[in-house]
Amino acid sequence: MLHSRWFKTAGAAAALTLATATAAYATPAPTPAPDHTAAAVTLRYDDSRAAGWEAAIAAGVANWNASVSNVQLVEAAPGIRAEIQIIATTGWPQATLGPVRPGGTARVELGSQAVAEGHDKTRIAAHELGHSLGLPDTKPGPCSQLMSGSTGGTTCKNATPNATERSRVQSLYAGGFASLVPADGRVLVDAP
Repeated sequence: MLHSRWFKTAGAAAALTLATATAAYATPAPTPAPDHTAAAVTLRYDDSRAAGWEAAIAAGVANWNASVSNVQLVEAAPGIRAEIQIIATTGWPQATLGPVRPGGTARVELGSQAVAEGHDKTRIAAHELGHSLGLPDTKPGPCSQLMSGSTGGTTCKNATPNATERSRVQSLYAGGFASLVPADGRVLVDAP
């Protein structure tokens, strides 16, 4: 009986010592890092009233989608509300200054007067979409700045945002929809 009590006590002490030693040297399970990545904000555009500009719009949209990851432009399916309405006009190009939010409204007018004076259609479309994404004009400016608009000159064909412009849009749409401030709402006319 004395031996059995001794074995029980010794066994319990050994188990306690083993458990304590294991806990002291055990590596805690890593805590998963918080996921700070947000899904890209999707903005729909409707170019059904921009006859003659479809190729330029598609190229401008492709340039923006390839340049930024926090926001993506997609063509709205028929009957689906679009945040960006793109319209062909006879005047100078102009657009609502964003950043437009999902469910918001922005208007882009692609004016043929700029094309008649020799400006590139794809650059015009990409530039005006840049306004909807929250970028103001940077006039006067070089051709390398998409948002320099008409001051890039009629020989300028650059329709791709530069690093500063890309960074600004990334910043405006960082964190997804919740972080967006409402659009400015001003209309920027891109006449020289």
